[in-house]
Amino acid sequence: MSATSDLAGGRRSSVLYVEDDAEIAALTREVLSDAYDVDHAADGESALRLALSRRYDAMIVDRRLPGMDGIAFIRAVRAAHITTPILMLTALGAVDDRVTGLDGGANDYLVKPFDYDELLARLRALRRAFRAEGARRTLGEWVFLPDIQTVYGPSGLRVTLTATESALLELLSASPEHVFTREEILRAVFHDGDTTSAVDTYVHYVRRKTTAEMIETIRARGYRAGTPS
Repeated sequence: MSATSDLAGGRRSSVLYVEDDAEIAALTREVLSDAYDVDHAADGESALRLALSRRYDAMIVDRRLPGMDGIAFIRAVRAAHITTPILMLTALGAVDDRVTGLDGGANDYLVKPFDYDELLARLRALRRAFRAEGARRTLGEWVFLPDIQTVYGPSGLRVTLTATESALLELLSASPEHVFTREEILRAVFHDGDTTSAVDTYVHYVRRKTTAEMIETIRARGYRAGTPS
């Protein structure tokens, strides 16, 4: 089994892995850790707290979990307007069970027992598809193209962003309903050694280049994507 390092915006990609079987979880987390930063949760409630508190590049969720099951977790994530791609793991191979998972908001499923090389390949494919779908993002009357680090205004004005400015706007626009704390943004976008003051500085840079409404300040909480006119 091998994995190729997966980078997002110059950082290792992050995965939320939800599995209650301790033995399976330990082995799978070891495999995933070759390519990803992995947070593991053993139940749906703990997983939901993590999903709502930080941004992940992908989630891998077991269908059968104690308390809140995998389907309920995925529905709660989607209800929070989190668009992160989700791969559901299930021992239930019947068509109805797979359809239920996909209808609940999962992007793909993998039936247990599975090969780890296939798991990694499915994860890469999910992330490629998600990046392609997210190649054009609408923010109010503005259009953001993360792949070329460019924002277009309603009049056709073309604004070129730096890599850090683009990564910041990409993070916020990927989950437009989520309020990101400065600490979340710092972990996801900036380098070790940077402080939360860098977050405020780059929010200012993006606003100065575009419009003040591009990034909304939520008092005492943080920032989220705006809906600029």
